[in-house]
Amino acid sequence: MTHTVRTERVTFDSDGETLVGTLYRPERPDGQSLGPAIVVTGSWTTVKEQMPAVYAQRMAEAGFLSLAFDFTGFGESGGRPRQLESPARKTADTHNAITFLARHALVDPGRIGALGVCASSGYTAVNAADDPRVRSLALVAPWLHDAGLVRDIYGGADEVQKKMDLGLDALARYENGEAPQYVPAVSTTDPQAAMFGPFDYYLDEKRGAVPSWDNRFAVMSWPQWLTFDPHPAAPRIKAPTLLVHSRDGAIPQGAEKFYDALDGPKRLVWTSGTQFDFYDQDAKVTEAAGIAARHFTETLA
Repeated sequence: MTHTVRTERVTFDSDGETLVGTLYRPERPDGQSLGPAIVVTGSWTTVKEQMPAVYAQRMAEAGFLSLAFDFTGFGESGGRPRQLESPARKTADTHNAITFLARHALVDPGRIGALGVCASSGYTAVNAADDPRVRSLALVAPWLHDAGLVRDIYGGADEVQKKMDLGLDALARYENGEAPQYVPAVSTTDPQAAMFGPFDYYLDEKRGAVPSWDNRFAVMSWPQWLTFDPHPAAPRIKAPTLLVHSRDGAIPQGAEKFYDALDGPKRLVWTSGTQFDFYDQDAKVTEAAGIAARHFTETLA
């Protein structure tokens, strides 16, 4: 059954900052008030109108009230510095988004799940490890790195250290009262960009280059991002956990390592396609969202 979906702009507090989200509300049978809900988050540097909107819409069509929101410092949400990729801050935002859902008049607080796409899979997982309100977890095309994978991805220990030094210098300048330093989040011409190369999803106005997305990356983000490691959280996650990925996606070996460390109910589904296919390509989204919706239906009954 595909539900008709209505959207609603909402706001909620996250550690003193006002975050802005879109609530995707499925039409339910008369008399059915409380129901399950899902918080949906996307890749690093992104806003709610990108892949979070795509998956929140699909989850709502499957009958789950769903929330996509802008993290602190991104999109319509408050907070400074802007475009700071802070795993700790984004994990806290996820926790506070779940608080918002748990208090919502249409949500059964005992039936809340979380769906993370790409980088936010790590943030979502770390929160789930210590947040018993998350009763079910789905990670789609999860980017789950550790120190070894960081070295492989960013060109070795020396290159990682260069980024660390740039970030620490930018942070020190910011703390000394200077303006934040930024580089492009994505560029095909600037090698200093956080993502340097033909990352078409972010640069195509028909895909991820939406007006609300700011193509900037705070240089002071590097130390937090490069040292973030969600893998120690895996054994603490008790909620049933689904991973959907592709061997042709980003760092599948990270997904395998994380899956192996999970100590609770778990399932890893290998599909096909590139990383960006999972973000907005209809056939891939339909497959991945369908697998996730069935997982949530089974685990949030």
